[in-house]
Amino acid sequence: MESALEEIEFLALSANRVDVLRLLSAGRRTRTELAAETGASQATLGRILGDFEDRSWIRRDGGGYVATATGRLVAEGFTDLQEILETEGKLRDIVDYLPTHAMDVDLRRLADATITVPSATRPNAPLGRLLDVLEDGADVRTFSHTFNEQTLSVVRERVTDGEQRFRGVFGRSAIDALADDAALRGQLEALLAAEGAEIRVREEGVPIAVMLVDDLVYLLLRDETGILRASVDTDDDAVRAWAADALDHYWRTATPLESDALSE
Repeated sequence: MESALEEIEFLALSANRVDVLRLLSAGRRTRTELAAETGASQATLGRILGDFEDRSWIRRDGGGYVATATGRLVAEGFTDLQEILETEGKLRDIVDYLPTHAMDVDLRRLADATITVPSATRPNAPLGRLLDVLEDGADVRTFSHTFNEQTLSVVRERVTDGEQRFRGVFGRSAIDALADDAALRGQLEALLAAEGAEIRVREEGVPIAVMLVDDLVYLLLRDETGILRASVDTDDDAVRAWAADALDHYWRTATPLESDALSE
């Protein structure tokens, strides 16, 4: 009997083997149907089907073939492994910036996320994507250790115009940074005065920057020096549920921000 690693190698070395096993796991197929769906030759299919029968991964079913229970198990496990590795490859260049210590999320849920990184021609691409999303968002919620000038400007304008609702929890340092600048303090005061805005401050800080814009969850990823390295956005249900729960936690452990406090 071959080892598990040898069996993995056996499957991984042939895309046709993987495709045939997946198809037969989904339902009965004839050799003609398998040839049409995989593009494999009859000779290749003959070898694959023989190898699979030897392993009891498939069985004959009338004029066709179907996966056995163990064949389906192998197909599902191999698909899971492929999806994990595809996700890992997508996240590899940004994993050092992902705040996994503060994210109760299975990273596989980021498989379909949009990742935006700076480039030579668009150094602010991650922030630019967020601003584009904010321009159209009707409901914005956030918990963050920062509140940058561009984001504040867009939110303040849309909320004061009655086009957006805003609810945010920020670390004390983020609010103090805005209060120390007269122009930014004025924008923050205008946002606080708007009917559709609620802001709270968390003295313990917020270890992550997350924004929920309608159904989209947006993460801004920075390195240890504060340089913006990437953004990740997704509409995955599990990620959205985590973000909503985390926001509730930070909201409950924060205090309302009053305009009077900005001038102290």
